[in-house]
Amino acid sequence: MARIVLGVTAGIAAYKAVSLVRLLVEAGHAVRVVPTEASLEFVGAATWQALTGAPAVTDVFNDSARVDHVALGQEADLIIIAPATADFIARAAAGLGNDLLAAVLLASKSPLIIAPAMHSEMLSHPATQANIATLEARGATVLDSPPGRLTGLDSGPGRMMEAEEIFDYVQHRIKSPPQDLAGRRVVVTAGGTREALDPVRFLGNYSSGKQGFAVAREAVARGAEVALVAANSSLRASAGVRRADVVSAQELREVVEGLAASADVVIQAAAVADFRPANYVPTKVKRADSPERVSLEMVENPDILAEMVAARQPGQVIVGFAAETGDAMASAFDHARSKAMSKGTDLTVANVVSEGQVFGEDNNDVIIFDGSGREVRRALGTKAEVASAIIDEVVSILVR
Repeated sequence: MARIVLGVTAGIAAYKAVSLVRLLVEAGHAVRVVPTEASLEFVGAATWQALTGAPAVTDVFNDSARVDHVALGQEADLIIIAPATADFIARAAAGLGNDLLAAVLLASKSPLIIAPAMHSEMLSHPATQANIATLEARGATVLDSPPGRLTGLDSGPGRMMEAEEIFDYVQHRIKSPPQDLAGRRVVVTAGGTREALDPVRFLGNYSSGKQGFAVAREAVARGAEVALVAANSSLRASAGVRRADVVSAQELREVVEGLAASADVVIQAAAVADFRPANYVPTKVKRADSPERVSLEMVENPDILAEMVAARQPGQVIVGFAAETGDAMASAFDHARSKAMSKGTDLTVANVVSEGQVFGEDNNDVIIFDGSGREVRRALGTKAEVASAIIDEVVSILVR
């Protein structure tokens, strides 16, 4: 059981914090909600008190004898801010202590998890990004703000992560993962590559990058020095992860080649395009310039995974991913098993992506094969849980 302070700031996403509190309390944690004054316009103090059995106050003078802000900060095993508005993030970055929640942060050395929630323009504003970077540099973990429905009819990045996702991350954080990758260098690829047709169109895939980002997060939590090569993903990398952004398969190849030479582990979770257009058109192809039917000539992209295996360093562990669909010839997992046997990787993580499964979802269901095609493990659950299972298998190879 952990002692958790949950700070709630004045955003419409405060309603999600109600579910988060319930999940944390049901898991046996002692939760103290510290709302900002304005947040009580969204969820009242009576709700927090009923859920936690503890007072929910905003005033630093509420219990002067106890010096509440100091006591809460010192006693907490973990502090979560969910939702965290742009205003509160700015105040926290500036080190202000002008309400109870801000003062608790100043009085605490506890781990801090921040779940931003705001409009897209506010999130992308240079001031907000600078404030987030400041908090991360101080050791805070700032969670993703995935695209989705915002207030009114607006959609875009800035939506607070769902309560269940935050809860899963908190549970994993509290468990204090083993530092079995300490001193190791890990390269992870994530997302989906895009192959340009003309300046405005591309061939791509539905990969969101969530699984690869979860793998990078798990690896750094277990002590590794992690380089993440992200293909077209707006997700936020964990603090401590060194990130490089790429667009095409060729760009990903070039970056990974430079990183893999000194890596102990390479995990190719990105969905890399097998083909690209043979001819890039430097100006937009217009309907009036084209016949009714358009033929597209394609050429193969390099097999990056095969190249990594061919160039592997002694003792290096290489993990591939196989996103498969079944067909008349074989099931999706049979195709993945064949890939595991032919690629020469140490592990192949296989999942079924038929009919929109997996891509962009928060959960995953994978089978991990070794290089001989033998099934070594099935992992089912959140992508964080699947990432933990993948890293477990990587560690088991490293320590042989």
